[in-house]
Amino acid sequence: MSQTDSSEYTQTQLNDIELFGQLNGKNVSVFTLKNKCNMTVELTNYGARITRFLVPDSNGITANVVLGYDNLQDYLNSDELYYGAIVGRYANRIANGSFPLDKNLIQLEKNNAENHLHGGFNGLHAVVWDVVEFSSTKVVFRHLSENGEGGYPGNLEIVVSYILNDNGELIIDYQANTDELTIINLTNHAYFNLSGAGNGSIGNHLFFINADFYTPINQHLIPTGELRPVYGSPFNFRMEKEIGKDWDDHAQQIKLAGGFDHNFVIYKTKPESLVLAARVKDPKSGRILEVETTEPGIQLYTANALSGKDIGREGIPYNSRTAFCLETQHFPDSPNKPHFPSTILEPGKQFTSKTIYRFLIK
Repeated sequence: MSQTDSSEYTQTQLNDIELFGQLNGKNVSVFTLKNKCNMTVELTNYGARITRFLVPDSNGITANVVLGYDNLQDYLNSDELYYGAIVGRYANRIANGSFPLDKNLIQLEKNNAENHLHGGFNGLHAVVWDVVEFSSTKVVFRHLSENGEGGYPGNLEIVVSYILNDNGELIIDYQANTDELTIINLTNHAYFNLSGAGNGSIGNHLFFINADFYTPINQHLIPTGELRPVYGSPFNFRMEKEIGKDWDDHAQQIKLAGGFDHNFVIYKTKPESLVLAARVKDPKSGRILEVETTEPGIQLYTANALSGKDIGREGIPYNSRTAFCLETQHFPDSPNKPHFPSTILEPGKQFTSKTIYRFLIK
């Protein structure tokens, strides 16, 4: 099923598809998923991204809990913020945009000072994906990243499925195949505010992160290679606490990132098991977000770089620390850190990953 051929959809499906615009001769549309929990998720094939996520609060009143825009042009103008997008081929940073692979030195685009970030200038966030399946509860996006794009070796076919079920869960399934030895690290870059997008600071949100260790960074936000215990530091979320409690701490790691922008090592007994990685509670609305994943890490980002210049669909400026990201991932700069979990994908092997966003009401 192609995103340009509306004849392949039923009338019911067409009611849940809205034309968003065109880019490079391809239709960009918004696809709406709904469940019996009064939740609605809107996604677009531009960047395979979440554009709106309506969730009821403890009084049954729904609000959009992810940052985004109501038109394509605003996304094009602000792509360096990656609102709601699938990012890659390699999510997060690679130092100096280079890494060794099979006795070769691979050079990627440098789009973050001297580093490579989130797949480069025209990564997965900036392309129009094909739509291969759509129903009221599921949409499947596909993209072929060609050999050499952004400097990456191999033709990489990527399929990302979003499934909204009646348990209050949005399930993201990732699959990929390559015809040449390459690296891969995919995530979704949604910005959440459980009180409602643009509805003030997230400082009172209560966070639990299932991690005993995190990966400290240098001044370029690149992991040093150390796995540092969270205990006795601002990075200890083993007992839930308000995120605003420590985001201005005088610890060097907080100063380097201007808040939280760090990868946490998810506690697991089996490396590829699906486990709870994080839980966030909003006392104001009663909304609770749980994040489960098969990935070994999760990046906590407190939207430190938002400046208020971006005006969201609610007509409210998106200011610093008015949202958070919980990006399930392999660790940043893993291709240059052999002791980190490997991100190499071989021909004939399939990359798979699963992340679940589960909403509950207190």
